[in-house]
Amino acid sequence: MIIPRLDRIAYGGDYNPEQWPPEVWPQDVRLMRAAGVNLVTVGVFSWAELEPRPDEYEFGWLDEVLELLHGNGIAVDLATPTAAPPAWLAHRHPGSRLVDRDGRVLGFGARQGFCPSSPDYRARAAAIAERLATRYAGHPGLVLWHVHNEYGGANPACYCPVSAAAFRVWLDRRYGDLAELNAAWGTTFWGQRYSDWAEIEPPRRTPTAGNPAQQLDFLRFSADEHLTNFRAERDILRRYSPGVPVTTNLMIPACKTMDYWRWAGEVDVVSNDHYLRAESADNHIELAMAADLTRGVAGQSPWLLMEHSTSAVNWQPRNIAKRAGELRRNSLTHLARGADGLLFFQWRAARFGQEKFHSAMLPHGGTDTGIWREVTALGSALGALAQVRGTPVAADVSMVWDWESWWAVELDWRPSVDLDYLERVTACYAWLWRAHLTVDFTPPGGDLSGYPLVIVPSLYLLHADAAANLADYVRGGGTLVVSYFSGIVDANDAVHPGGHPGPLRELLGLVVEEFRPLRAGETVRLDGGTTGDVWTELVRPRGATPVLRYLDGPAAGEPAVTRHPFGAGVAWYVSTRLRGEDLDAVLRPACGDAAIAPRDDLPAGLEVVRRGPFLFAINHTDQDAKLPAAGTELLTGGHCAGLLRVPAGEVRVIRTE
Repeated sequence: MIIPRLDRIAYGGDYNPEQWPPEVWPQDVRLMRAAGVNLVTVGVFSWAELEPRPDEYEFGWLDEVLELLHGNGIAVDLATPTAAPPAWLAHRHPGSRLVDRDGRVLGFGARQGFCPSSPDYRARAAAIAERLATRYAGHPGLVLWHVHNEYGGANPACYCPVSAAAFRVWLDRRYGDLAELNAAWGTTFWGQRYSDWAEIEPPRRTPTAGNPAQQLDFLRFSADEHLTNFRAERDILRRYSPGVPVTTNLMIPACKTMDYWRWAGEVDVVSNDHYLRAESADNHIELAMAADLTRGVAGQSPWLLMEHSTSAVNWQPRNIAKRAGELRRNSLTHLARGADGLLFFQWRAARFGQEKFHSAMLPHGGTDTGIWREVTALGSALGALAQVRGTPVAADVSMVWDWESWWAVELDWRPSVDLDYLERVTACYAWLWRAHLTVDFTPPGGDLSGYPLVIVPSLYLLHADAAANLADYVRGGGTLVVSYFSGIVDANDAVHPGGHPGPLRELLGLVVEEFRPLRAGETVRLDGGTTGDVWTELVRPRGATPVLRYLDGPAAGEPAVTRHPFGAGVAWYVSTRLRGEDLDAVLRPACGDAAIAPRDDLPAGLEVVRRGPFLFAINHTDQDAKLPAAGTELLTGGHCAGLLRVPAGEVRVIRTE
């Protein structure tokens, strides 16, 4: 159980009573009960209400809210409000303000406008966290602590003098002496050698491309500063309430700058915020990928969906409302893929502020709205699905994901501006989704032994131990698919010696002699009618067998896709960008090597996921769908004797026999 004191699937959302007069609060609680809400997050942005002036605290309103919620059977996820420091902190401690890469001090009036390294911010954040902990640690309604909000979302890095000094301390711990740092950063290039720690600055705006190793280390440092801040508040909360789990809401995969593999072991519950890319026709596939990646960060264990939306958000270029039934499909997809709780931002739609046009469980229009009816229907349905809670998701394949490689591949002056980490992962994931294969995400050095097929969509930055892990996997009988521009550099963005793809050469049975990226809009033809774009390479097999060759383009006649038996397994390599059905030419035969059969018998657009003994069938089309299944249907109470019918746009969940 991710929340020991909650015996149901968590259902609710962010509750901001401070935005409403007290006479509204009893109505809120009454409607929460009607909707089936059993958990709300309170206090996320309430620092200025709780501490209106330094060391002057006003907890009376929060006392009243917590008593009202607890008295009505609604549990509390109590937040520390440290993502929104009050105006007095910025005014009294101007050195705590966020400074961007161009040296501009950013103004007050948003959120997360603070320097993560600021000692003034850290002291005040610890103080408000401790006040909350001492006051509410024993409250019977408290079931979860929620630290901060979306670390690094608006302030991933700060370039102020305080951050510069903290960066130098971090570098000293990492390297020990300047000689090691100079070697790691390759400072003999362009005469960048440092002779004193005081000479080192954050990677501020430079006349041309800055040192990539310095940029990578600054990304690591900045992520570490946020993690340090989380740990400080978490440890205070644990000290006062050791039995209450502590979490913070991650942003997977939207947040590029936090390495969430490192956060996984720091939180008691992995929780995530996810919002649809509204204008994408297949955004339900990206949603499934985000849920699978969140489960991966949770170690393939259950997790908590801390935020998603009932309908439109307010911060995308065009905020498209969800269609009827989409709220239900989105929510139950997260449940199918490992979530043990479904929470929204927010409970009641705000009347003012930056997010007043963001959808909510209780819209501006009140209870006589389609959103409200869908919210209450979902709350009712979750009661019938309670037995799903805590069960594991059954995966068919693994995909390797690495935040540091994402950072590195998209730094300055790569061979092509079209190198896009998230695009490669999404393209491979979408093919697997359409083949009805469920994915577990793992880090490059993670345990791959249980998977017949592992896909590496992009791994530009590759550590030697991770390369050895991939080789051991294939040697032991696994099937591996590696995409282009992988295995190129080490942790310092230095090219691996001996030629490309570095430590993957022996495993893949080839050498990449030269990168040959394509012009904008240019495509290349491969054998069998397959088309690639963006990228090609001059591949020289050293034991690998060419499977497809280029028919034209800068690598015409040369291998485009290779297959290499290695130990008891097989390693595939793809040297161009393939998308959609063009990926069939690689992933179908790779599935064959792995003895995995894509479910071509299932209808297109029907998402099928197994979680423990439960089968989720989510129909994203406007046509009824059928699939072979037998068992008890949990949402309708019926029995399926061998063929399950899933109406258009609907969801069915059966306990299989």
